[in-house]
Amino acid sequence: MINKRVENYLKSIIPTRGDQVEEIEEYARINHVPIMDLVGMESLLQQMKLHEPKRILEIGTAIGYSAIRMAQALPAAEIITIERDEERFNEAEKNITSLRLTNRIHLKFGDALDLVQTLESEPPFDVLFIDAAKGQYQRFFDLYGKYVKTGGVIYSDNVLFRGLVAEEDIENKRLQKIAKKIKSYNEWLMNHPHYETRILPVGDGLAVSIKK
Repeated sequence: MINKRVENYLKSIIPTRGDQVEEIEEYARINHVPIMDLVGMESLLQQMKLHEPKRILEIGTAIGYSAIRMAQALPAAEIITIERDEERFNEAEKNITSLRLTNRIHLKFGDALDLVQTLESEPPFDVLFIDAAKGQYQRFFDLYGKYVKTGGVIYSDNVLFRGLVAEEDIENKRLQKIAKKIKSYNEWLMNHPHYETRILPVGDGLAVSIKK
């Protein structure tokens, strides 16, 4: 993972995102909402621009930040995004409406583990982006990967978990438990017979899995 000085340098040269998006970033900072790290977000968007997905499924809307960034970077893309926290869902709805993106970003309220069947009639997705409860990543991947077309990509955020996946001794029991689950998920991903995965040390770690 990049050190703080390099990270701050990269952030200083990233183009501005516009007042409304930067206000969302500031809201997330003040209210401790876990949106995607800026360097990781820019890296994700740059990759997506290379293969120009038309249909994106996101697990974990939070306040709509990543869905908005994807919609702005990919004008031809349609995004379905799922969020279970009512307060964050309402904030996401407000942000998406304010930026006039309701025609391309479709919000679903509820636990992603319970909403799988609601997508059965949907056409296949080019991209699945997983950025929700870390302990459930493997279940999300299994449940929603079937909706990704062959050659499509599944992105998993936070797979380095602040670098703790590389630590042997973690005193905090809660963090230790999460790190263990993510390490297990990473190993499972890397050995999955139907996907080719690489983990990029950007942001908090981004796994890129291409469906064979």
